[in-house]
Amino acid sequence: QVQLAESGGGLVQTGGSLRLSCIASGRTRSPYVMGWFRQAPGQEREFVAGISWRGRSTLYADAGKGRFTVARENAKNTVDLQINNLKPEDTAVYYCATSAALAVVSSTSAYSYWGQGTQVQVTV
Repeated sequence: QVQLAESGGGLVQTGGSLRLSCIASGRTRSPYVMGWFRQAPGQEREFVAGISWRGRSTLYADAGKGRFTVARENAKNTVDLQINNLKPEDTAVYYCATSAALAVVSSTSAYSYWGQGTQVQVTV
């Protein structure tokens, strides 16, 4: 079992920045891919960004390319998502999740453990 806890969400104006953090606990010794997802009201959960176990490979959704940066520090069991130039359409609950996949994947079905989420709200 892996437990995940996100933090760093909040209310921010358009054009602002946020740094979301996720800390993992439990069975964290096995290599795992970390992913960030988001879910806006009335919409399906969607992939935002992911990073491989050693951080050598990253994957971003088109909506986040150039604005989102994912990074991890395995010694601390943390993965961060830096979001710059926030837009109102970024408003959502953001979740981190782990996957035992060998490569970074964007499908929600590939991720086994999920955090409770942190709310990001971007005002006009």
